[in-house]
Amino acid sequence: MGPARFVVRKVRTAAFRAASRRGGIDLSRLDRIPESWRWPLERDGVEASPKLREAPPISRMASILGMDVWLVTGYDIARDVLMETAAYSTDIRPYVGARGAKGGDIGGLGFTDPPEHTELRKLVTPEFTRRKLESMRPRIEQIVEDQLDLLEERGRAGKPVDFSSTFAFDVPFLVICELLGLPIDDRATFRTLGSARFDVSGGGMGAFGAISGSREFLMAATARQRITPGPGLIGRIVTEHGDEISDHDLGGLADGVFTGGMETSASMLALGTGVLLDHPEVWASLAAGADPEPIVEELLRHLAVVQVAFPRFARKDLVVGGQQVRKGDVVLVSIPGANTDGRDQFDPTREPTSHLAFGHGLHRCVGGELARLELQIAFPALARRFPTLQAAGAPVYRESSLVFGVDAMPVRTGCPVAH
Repeated sequence: MGPARFVVRKVRTAAFRAASRRGGIDLSRLDRIPESWRWPLERDGVEASPKLREAPPISRMASILGMDVWLVTGYDIARDVLMETAAYSTDIRPYVGARGAKGGDIGGLGFTDPPEHTELRKLVTPEFTRRKLESMRPRIEQIVEDQLDLLEERGRAGKPVDFSSTFAFDVPFLVICELLGLPIDDRATFRTLGSARFDVSGGGMGAFGAISGSREFLMAATARQRITPGPGLIGRIVTEHGDEISDHDLGGLADGVFTGGMETSASMLALGTGVLLDHPEVWASLAAGADPEPIVEELLRHLAVVQVAFPRFARKDLVVGGQQVRKGDVVLVSIPGANTDGRDQFDPTREPTSHLAFGHGLHRCVGGELARLELQIAFPALARRFPTLQAAGAPVYRESSLVFGVDAMPVRTGCPVAH
């Protein structure tokens, strides 16, 4: 057994022993999350709701199964909580029983602690270096152009076209399939599973069931690549590490990269385009060749599509923002709340300020730079091709979702520029 595999198995065993000692708390048994607990996921259009913007920097939101749940909306406190590793655990497995995904073993980068998290992250970070990502730029540009062609074709004669399914979803989907070395045949399956896993309206079982479904799907792809390694991340890990990592662990990594990179980028492309269309001067500047970087950064801050960071479980009694947090309590960081702390309106001309759209610290999104690259390529290309793009109806926003997005967004392409 290789060293990475040994560390993963040892930490996993300890996690399940801890679950037994804690009496088998099972979050997957929450068949319904009360409406009164969902307000941090509410939006005012695309912006954070007034209730979230007016909330104190930290407050006790609810009690669940004997644990207090704290919500952090203040930027400084949020940054401190996300940066801290010794005081909190993100390993959710002790709180998910047999009704959860894969017997509670949902794992992945977001739900593991060091040293397991460290070992797993080492396997994927080589794919997300600046040099590696720059080598993907030509392929991403081609994917964007191909989807613009499809958008133009479907939008001929002024017909409304769903921007979400025609462009915003397919661009990150195709990019992430390329990165992982996966076939593109099952995009409909992943579109359904991807949105379902972030939907909390059905309680724990719905979300964990979707996680299990997408994990099993990717585990099957991983098993196939044990025999014939593909050209992407999965094949590289199989070739370089072999039996040091199991199909289940590798499937978990692939699942995290896939759904995290796909859902968040798809939401940013759709919602970001809607914001830009509401600011025609910014849209025109992109079409004329303006630097997209500050515009993208402000969109990331303003939209904050990841609504809540991975839950933090207090390892000991703490004082957080003046509040007494007990050992075992859950601390949730509201990313929209923290990102709009004193900075509500979309303004790409403001002085650059740091934001938490990709998280912070140990669990900062490993694919954040890939998302930036996709957005910096896609928005200018879209504005150049369709300078008169306009909404053709109200978007259908996704409600009660940990990743804010749209299920439909009708647009008219107007007169495309020849290319």
